[in-house]
Formats: sequence, structure tokens, C-alpha cells
Amino acid sequence: MRLVAKLSSWLAGTDEEAMRRVQQHDDHAAFARLVKRWEQPIRRLCTRMTGEPERAEDLTQETFLRLFTKRKEYRPVAKFSTYLWRIALNQCYDELRRRQRRREFLLPQTNDPEEDLEAPSEIPGPDLQAATLEEGELVRNALLRLPDIYRAVIVLRHYESLKLGRIAEVLDIPEGTVNSRLAEALSRLSRMLQPKLQRQSPRAAEQSCNCYEPSKP
Repeated sequence: MRLVAKLSSWLAGTDEEAMRRVQQHDDHAAFARLVKRWEQPIRRLCTRMTGEPERAEDLTQETFLRLFTKRKEYRPVAKFSTYLWRIALNQCYDELRRRQRRREFLLPQTNDPEEDLEAPSEIPGPDLQAATLEEGELVRNALLRLPDIYRAVIVLRHYESLKLGRIAEVLDIPEGTVNSRLAEALSRLSRMLQPKLQRQSPRAAEQSCNCYEPSKP
């Protein structure tokens, strides 16, 4: 009996069970647990996909609003987190498409985004901490210049530490496609970053590019 009680307690604490209660019973306490558990990871994802923390906050709220309003459509065929990552990414894709339409309407055709990454005009000399922050900003800017399909695999793999199989489930593509997109994304990042970082120091460029070597599944 004690083992059964422990098993029941464990099952009640899973994301899948919480979502089942939300779906079948409109359980607001269960929904609040899901929000508390996943709000920060979803906000991180939206921030890295859009580059705007304030807009990412809105997209995070929209993700959970959609999760609740579409709760009857949820089907537990995969992990709950896979379902939630997918909703959040779709919110980000919609936001990025809206931005692209605004840019196309307001601005003339621009150059290749890989050639458009500007290095900061001044480097703070021997201050290593400032230089590291500057390199991080270059990486973030380069990430935002990747096409959406490549940015997503980089964010999920290198920032959220999802395995290739999980990324394949989230994006609903074969694992081999995830691997090829990851390799292409890393290649593009290296091409964008290396010339800029070499202006700071060859060693910094080498270290930053090594950070983006393909990871094993």
C-alpha cells in the first residue's frame, strides 16, 4: 500500500498528469504548477529567438494562454514539454514573420545578414570581463541573424541542452535533419563570428568558435 501511495504521488506530480487535470477538470492549481515549472525556460527560449526580453515576456504569457485555451486539443502522445516547446516556438515564429513583413514594407532590400554583423567600435583594452561581455553580445547578435530554422536548433541544443531526438520531436522533423541543420547553423555562426572576433584577438576567435563545435547526441 505504501508503494502504491508513493507511485500515485509521483504520477500526480508529473507534467503529463498536471496537464491531464487541466484538460479534463479545468484544474487551475495544476495549471499554476505547470506555469511555475516552465515559465523561466519558455522565457529564455523566447528571448533568444527574438532578442527582445520585453517582447519575450509577452510571448511567454501568450504561450501559456494558448496552452490553456487549447487544452482540449492536447494529446499525450509525447512528453508535455515537447508540446509546450512547440507552442512557444510557434509563437516566436509568428512574431518573427510579423517583423519581417514590417521590415519588407518599411525598408529597402538589405545585404546578406551574415555580412551585416557589426563589431563594436571600441574594445575596452585589458578589461577581460568587459571583453567577455562584448564577445557574448557578438554571439547573441550573430544568433539573431541566423534563419529561424537554424536559430531554433542552436537554442534548443546549446542553450536548453535538449538531445537531438527531443529536438526532432519538438520540431517534428527527422533526427538526421536536426543534425544537418545544427551543422549548417554552426558553420554559419563561425563564418559570421570569426572575422569579428579576430579583430579583438586570434585566441578569442579560436575559443569562441570552439564553443560551437557540433555536440554528440
